[in-house]
Amino acid sequence: MADPLPYKRIMLKISGEGLMGAAGHGLDSETVTKLARDVKTVTATGTQVCLVIGGGNIFRGLAASAKGMDRTQADYMGMLATVINALAVQNALEQAGVPTRVQSAIAMAQVCESYIRRRAVRHMEKGRVVIFAAGTGNPFFTTDTAAALRAVEMNCHALLKATQVDGVYDSDPKRNPDAERYDRLTFDKVIGDNLQVMDTSAIALARDNKLPIVVFNMHENDALANVLAGKGRFTVIG
Repeated sequence: MADPLPYKRIMLKISGEGLMGAAGHGLDSETVTKLARDVKTVTATGTQVCLVIGGGNIFRGLAASAKGMDRTQADYMGMLATVINALAVQNALEQAGVPTRVQSAIAMAQVCESYIRRRAVRHMEKGRVVIFAAGTGNPFFTTDTAAALRAVEMNCHALLKATQVDGVYDSDPKRNPDAERYDRLTFDKVIGDNLQVMDTSAIALARDNKLPIVVFNMHENDALANVLAGKGRFTVIG
């Protein structure tokens, strides 16, 4: 077993597709509940957690713009989809007994707090999980970039990217059975080899701020807790 990862404040990035389960669209309640239990296990150790969740299970702006929709309009629709996911995960966390706040980059006072950095930090210091919704609040920026940005703003020790596979490979392991998995990578190799872990602006932002990225499979039982304990398979980029 590897040594535990020394991260006491983390950003967890989850794609919207990761919440679909086997349904193929929307939200799978079992997947959301399992995620909430995993986050609860981690917070019980004293680790401070914040999240960014994508919206691709509901609406993907880039795909819509490719079909002729105005990109800016499509991206705003995608941001609203992330708010729906954030509220669903907040509900699951609070049902599990984890105090949670949602902060949105687009103001919607009746639904959740607006993003205020100092307030978010204070929530985390008090043991609350903070979910950042609506991306950066700007079109043309992905939720990967939002996760890297918020992680830097929150002074997180690492960004943990929950995916459908157990790390970073040199090619798609679902298409290439001989794909090689990396245990460790540099930011420059990820960018130079176009490994498509996250979009380039997110990788560059993490590199420039010395923010490690850990890529792991979110569908394993206790996936997040095991990664932080140094167990299982994952890739560290840094």
